[in-house]
Amino acid sequence: MPDLKLIAFDAEDLAVISAHLQDAVLTVGDIAYVPKDRRFVALANRFDWMGALASGKAEAKEFSRRRAAVRIERVLGAQVQGLDLGDKRKVLSLLAISFEPLSAPEGHITLHFAEGAAVKLHVECIEAGLSDLGAAWEADAKPDHPEA
Repeated sequence: MPDLKLIAFDAEDLAVISAHLQDAVLTVGDIAYVPKDRRFVALANRFDWMGALASGKAEAKEFSRRRAAVRIERVLGAQVQGLDLGDKRKVLSLLAISFEPLSAPEGHITLHFAEGAAVKLHVECIEAGLSDLGAAWEADAKPDHPEA
């Protein structure tokens, strides 16, 4: 599968990036907010949902992960919930990315992690990107989401 490169300028585009990042794993040390550049960046190991759906198979050998960079531009401020930023080795599982509009085009982009953790970014507007950084590797299993 070719490298994924996506850009988002509206909530619909951001939802596509969110879908590709569902179940991505990263550490606290893999995220950074750079106020002087008004940028948030993260490096994540994303599950290749497109490849898994295309294969239509349940064997673990059919699943892969890819290292990917996520960037969100025009960030005016950042807040964290349920994260100790000093615990750089803490593993996070990304569940979704959402957008909550304020006065257009301003709003909040929130990265929702397992265990109730979140990063909430106050943005001037939506300007985000997702880019794969290298070759895929075999994943142990497909992420499972049993009904609650």
